[in-house]
Amino acid sequence: MWKETGADQVREFYEQYPYPRPVDSLENYARLWKDQRRRRADFHLFWPAKAYREDYVILIAGCGTSQAAKHALRWPSAQVVGVDFSATSIASTEKLKREYHLTNLQIHNFPIEQIRDLGIRFDQIVCTGVLHHLADPDVGLRALHDVLKPDGAMHLMLYAPYGRAGIYLMQDFCRRIGIDANDSEIRDLIVALAALPPGHPLENLMRLAPDFREEATLADALLHPQDRAYSVPQLFDFIKKGGFTFGRWLRQAPYTPGCGAMAKIPQANRIRKLSLENQYAIAELFRGTMVNHSLIIYRNDNPVPQEVSFMGSAWLRYVPIRMAETVCVQERLPPEAAGVLINQNHTYTDLILPISPTEKILFDAIDGNSDIDEIIHRTLPSSKELTEKARDFFERLWWYDQVVYQTSR
Repeated sequence: MWKETGADQVREFYEQYPYPRPVDSLENYARLWKDQRRRRADFHLFWPAKAYREDYVILIAGCGTSQAAKHALRWPSAQVVGVDFSATSIASTEKLKREYHLTNLQIHNFPIEQIRDLGIRFDQIVCTGVLHHLADPDVGLRALHDVLKPDGAMHLMLYAPYGRAGIYLMQDFCRRIGIDANDSEIRDLIVALAALPPGHPLENLMRLAPDFREEATLADALLHPQDRAYSVPQLFDFIKKGGFTFGRWLRQAPYTPGCGAMAKIPQANRIRKLSLENQYAIAELFRGTMVNHSLIIYRNDNPVPQEVSFMGSAWLRYVPIRMAETVCVQERLPPEAAGVLINQNHTYTDLILPISPTEKILFDAIDGNSDIDEIIHRTLPSSKELTEKARDFFERLWWYDQVVYQTSR
């Protein structure tokens, strides 16, 4: 759903209803990211082919109330720049900066479209939930392209259309009635949403997202003066037009027909013969409930390809690093399984990975320092057949979001 409006109207909206809701404490966040293994996995999610480092320059484009402060806390050796055109969001971030002594954080109050005026080039850009609210998202993306270093990486999140169908129905409901973004109208809207009939497309989303009943969340979803959504094909066209190439989905298993329920449907073999871009588009249609797309993109002139491939023999030199959200369940297992791997960030319950006793031995040997060849020779008898099975296993770990790889020492 798209409604033409001016930047001033969007700014005024966020002045009144800052999103996400301002936070008073980042203690739990700080505790979580003290673990260097978590930070290292996050780094190689973006840069498989680079050596690990923490002293890089990060832009949080549209930093909201706390996102820039969180990144400055997460990466104390990095320089973090937060930009937002909402004075309310900037004030909230300034408060956190003072409270947590974030000397590595700069904050600027101006639109993303003017980001070139800073005169800074960035190693990483984080822009989540922002460009789809601009009057011209193409202009915003091109501006970010121009301040990203050629070998930099960008985390982009945009709305997806199918999972937001209920939101767009209720946006139209509010628009036709003339419901405004003010406290009284929002309280009445909360009452109306509680009366939605069973099966309404928004009902399931509200059940899965309890904070949807909070005023700021509700206002951002249903009363925002401007947003648009992108299907997978539209998203690929958008990033290509902006001078970027696709790297990977932040969590790729939901988009991968070879993972979960889609791998078992009668059409699975036909789907696997299609290009990856078409496979991703089909997965979005099959899933049907994706509310956003979160992905990593690179400039199309990036001199260092960040590709993870299991063709040839280079994969043997990859160093697997477990994702922090990975757990191995060993209760109520499927027949012949020694464990089931789950990424706790996955919201689709079919994305579980049963592993055999041999695969469990390989998985347990992942220490974040040894490459795959070392792991195989340390744990398995020398056998071409077992090496090929190991290749299949480590590739499945990758697609199921259980590990990231450092592809170059």
